[in-house]
Amino acid sequence: MAFVIDKKRSHYCGEMRAEHVGQTVVLMGWVDSRRDHGGLVFIDLRDRFGIVQVVFDPSQSELACSKDFRGEFVVALEGKVIARPEGMVNKKIPTGAIEVEALTCEILSQAETPPIQIGDEKVSELMRLKYRYLDLRSKKLQNNLIARHKTMQLVRKYLDEQNFLEVETPILYKSTPEGARDYLVPSRVNQGQFYALPQSPQTLKQLLMIGNFDRYFQIVKCFRDEDLRADRQPEFSQIDLEMSFVDTEDVLQMTEELVRYIWKEMKGVDVKKITRLTYDEAMNRFGCDKPDLRIPWELNDLTKTLSQTGFKVFDDVAARGGSIKSLVVPGYSNVSRSKTDKLMKLVKQMGAKGLVWVKKESGEYKSPVSKFISNELFEQIYKDSKASEDDCIFIVADDFNVTSASLSMLRIHLAKEMGAIDESQDKFAWVTDFPMFDYSPEEKRWVAVHHPFTQPLDEHIEILENKDEKKYASVKAKAYDLVCNGYELAGGSIRIHNQEVQNTVFDALGIGPEEKKSKFGYFIEALKYGTPPHGGIAWGFDRLIMVLCGIDAIRDVIAFPKTAKATCLMSEAPSSVELDQLLELGVRLSQSAQKNLD
Repeated sequence: MAFVIDKKRSHYCGEMRAEHVGQTVVLMGWVDSRRDHGGLVFIDLRDRFGIVQVVFDPSQSELACSKDFRGEFVVALEGKVIARPEGMVNKKIPTGAIEVEALTCEILSQAETPPIQIGDEKVSELMRLKYRYLDLRSKKLQNNLIARHKTMQLVRKYLDEQNFLEVETPILYKSTPEGARDYLVPSRVNQGQFYALPQSPQTLKQLLMIGNFDRYFQIVKCFRDEDLRADRQPEFSQIDLEMSFVDTEDVLQMTEELVRYIWKEMKGVDVKKITRLTYDEAMNRFGCDKPDLRIPWELNDLTKTLSQTGFKVFDDVAARGGSIKSLVVPGYSNVSRSKTDKLMKLVKQMGAKGLVWVKKESGEYKSPVSKFISNELFEQIYKDSKASEDDCIFIVADDFNVTSASLSMLRIHLAKEMGAIDESQDKFAWVTDFPMFDYSPEEKRWVAVHHPFTQPLDEHIEILENKDEKKYASVKAKAYDLVCNGYELAGGSIRIHNQEVQNTVFDALGIGPEEKKSKFGYFIEALKYGTPPHGGIAWGFDRLIMVLCGIDAIRDVIAFPKTAKATCLMSEAPSSVELDQLLELGVRLSQSAQKNLD
């Protein structure tokens, strides 16, 4: 090869500008397109930095005239930079003022016709994932991954300046199943025993605080064996932070400063004061703990208003302590019956048994429950819901969680449909004071909403010390989530640093002495030797990049993502392994697993 070995690349394709006119340059990249105009042949040469037009004179280059010289060939060429003729400047690309007149050219690698067109948005996602190495050539994915790289460097720079130390923690670690399912790794040396891939370096970062590292961070891979969604993957990256001698306000302020730094550097945007909501306030106003504040609509509580209507559904829900809430959709009074039927199916996905709508037509109230509700009560519903005549009111009556989840989904669905989301800005919120526990009917015990190392609010510790189970649902935690545009960007808490409080929380969770010792013995012992008050937060790094890039699919910000079934279509992972490998590990497949392979 004359090029690469003897002739080195002098410039990137995308950096060619008018100031390079007259220079002789060596370029290397992929043929993006080829156009034969008879007297001249033009190609667009592409590399990571952009595209430049190259012109070949067929009398001087037989190669360019060959039909075999086509898209996705990897080529190197030497040429002279010339200004484009007047009227031929391409203002759509940064290199559009010039072109390169090829002097010599060499094919470095030939290419078959690709199974997908590079950058074609119409290509199915399954094909894009199967041929991921080709899809990675698209400008969209390259820009996303460049944004990922830049953000990662900004985070490291900022945290280093704030005296955080980057410390790597083990990937092969101990299974502590107090959340999603672990990915387990069998040990060959210690057969019958297993490592777990970390769902989070939770206990490890707390041990670093006990070890006097004061401020720790890590951009770390974590693993959770759970069902996937558009914004989740089985393996994901997070910015993991922990700080000593802090309480909630310190962590929130540090995180806000990092948010402002990232948004300023990446988007040129000044993030103003971040809204703060308690968990209860978020649930009551928006129906979820990660509200999209770009939508101006809020939920209204009608439980008192509709508690004694004579309509059995409303009366029964109010009598058993349930929740009746409304969502007002502005300017939606012309909604059709067929549309409300579709919306009924939507809320039933969240467990709601029905959806009541109310609207006005020619001054008359219209609703499927008109025969049960008087005009006076309809007027009160409009008043309490702060609705106008051209609005439509949707009402759900059920248990609090079902009512909230149903109307929250409806709020997001209709806001997208009606273009009511203000996409000109990102809107942040802190959600604080989460419940400490949730009761699991399947396990017949209380489980941790976050994890068992979360500090309860100081005024609620007494409830745990008194083992007053009837009040466990009211115990709040020093836990907090950072929300942006309806996504949870980061979540964390102040940790328990007192061994007695930690044991009290384990007791509340029904974790007995033997289980406590086998799962957390090393950590409990560490708490004995002087533990500073500490807390931290973990950012979903992939989700952060997704929000920064303004896209909805997390797979588009990860180089080699998995499908919704946690498979890699490109490499066909997971896959079966040889029997000898299993025998070395002391592992035998069950009949159902073997049948699945057969």
